Amino acid sequence: MIIVGEKINGAIPVVKKAIAERNEKPILRRIRMQEEAGADYLDVAASTSPEEEYDAFVWLLDVIQKNTELPLCIDSPNPKLLRRILEEGLVKKPGLVNSVSMEGEKCDILFPVIAGTEWGVVGLTCDNIGIPSDAEKKFEIAKEIIDRADKAGIPRSKVFIDPCVMALSTMPTAMKDFEESIQKILAYAPEVHMIGAISNISFEMPARKYVNMGCMAYAIAAGLDSAIVDPCNEDMMGLIYAAEALSMKDKGGRKYNRAYRQGKFGKKDETK
Repeated sequence: MIIVGEKINGAIPVVKKAIAERNEKPILRRIRMQEEAGADYLDVAASTSPEEEYDAFVWLLDVIQKNTELPLCIDSPNPKLLRRILEEGLVKKPGLVNSVSMEGEKCDILFPVIAGTEWGVVGLTCDNIGIPSDAEKKFEIAKEIIDRADKAGIPRSKVFIDPCVMALSTMPTAMKDFEESIQKILAYAPEVHMIGAISNISFEMPARKYVNMGCMAYAIAAGLDSAIVDPCNEDMMGLIYAAEALSMKDKGGRKYNRAYRQGKFGKKDETK
C-alpha cells in the first residue's frame, strides 16, 4: 500500500493557524510524525483563499523540503496553481500532482507539464456535472483520463485514479459503488494505481473510524493499492497491513510481521 500522509492540509484548524501565522513548529511536528509512521508521500494542501494560496504553498514547500526527503503530493483544486509550481521548479523531487479530472481543462493544463517527467498524477472521476453516483459513469471518466494520459505520453504506472468514494450517510450504496469502480477501472487498465481518500465515506456518521476501517478493508480486497490517510493512526495502519496479508497482496504476511516488529501498530493494545 502506497501511503500518502494527509496531515499537512490547511483545512485542518491547527495547520490553517500555522499557515496564517507562518509558524513552522506544527508543520515540523506533522512532518516528523508522518515520516516516522512510514508515509511514502506527504500530501501538501494550503486550502486557503485563492488569492493567498500561492504564497501559502511556497511557504509550506520551503518548510517541508528543508526537513524531509520524502516526495510530496502537491494538492490543489486549481490546476493553474499546480502548473505554476511545477514550471517554477519549486518542488525538489518528483512526487504526485493531485489532481486532474474531466472538469474544465484540468488535463489540458497539467498533462503537458507532467509528460516526460517522473511526476505521477492523481485523476478524480468527476466532470463538469460533478461526481457521478454510479460505477459505470465513474469508469467512463477514468477511461477518458487514462486515454488522455496515454496520448500525452504519461505512463499508466504514473497514473493514480481516485474513484471518489461517497458518503455512506447520503448514499447507502457508497461502498458497493467504490468497489465496482475500482474493479472496472483495473479491468481496463491494470497498470494504473487505485487511490482514495477513505475518510469521505464516514462523513456525518458516528464513530467514524470503524466505517473508515471497514471501507479500507473492502477497498483493498477490490484492488485499492494507495490511500490518502493518516499514517499515525495505528488502528488504520494495522488494518491495512492485515487486509493486505488476508487478500494475499502480502503473501505470508511478511510486511505485516515486519511492521508489527517496527512498532507501527498493535503495541499499545498488548497486555502482559
